[in-house]
Amino acid sequence: MKENINIMIVGVGGQGSLLASKLLGKIFLENGYDVKVSEVHGMSQRGGSVLTYVRVGEKVYSPIIDEGEADYVISFEILEAARAAKYLKKDGKIISNLQEINPMPVVAGKAEYPVSLADKMKDMGIDIDAFDALQLAEEAGSSKAVNLVLMGRLSKHFGFSEEEWIETIEKSVPAKFLEMNKKAFRLGRDS
Repeated sequence: MKENINIMIVGVGGQGSLLASKLLGKIFLENGYDVKVSEVHGMSQRGGSVLTYVRVGEKVYSPIIDEGEADYVISFEILEAARAAKYLKKDGKIISNLQEINPMPVVAGKAEYPVSLADKMKDMGIDIDAFDALQLAEEAGSSKAVNLVLMGRLSKHFGFSEEEWIETIEKSVPAKFLEMNKKAFRLGRDS
């Protein structure tokens, strides 16, 4: 790999972005890459916007990703994808759940949730893979497995085998949630 890969994970508190960043960091580390993962930025309690940076390469000096530097934006919620689009490189890709979670201004009746965000981003020339990750997570057994569905979808963009990803999941997820999370990963990867 000649240069760093910059991955930004965005969502809403309580959706599992910490596990997603842990999985990414672990699989790259185990394959000999230098990895830097940022702390969660934002309101990490349930409902607030959160973002995490994962940077990998031969040598990485900082975990921070500036605007225009992200190769991938992984989004648990479509409005968060739109907010993070400015961080994407020109040839970068957004992988996003289509789920809409109303932010406080919408809940308070002071704003309306924007419509057709995925289509608007496509119209702006953004490469976005937006799909119903929540439905796949529920099919796997829990709405909380959206993170593994998104990791499954992202996994297709790297050269690691499915077995390597599954081994990483097995090392990272508590036993009682393991089968559900592996199923969610596979549903994301195969969709």
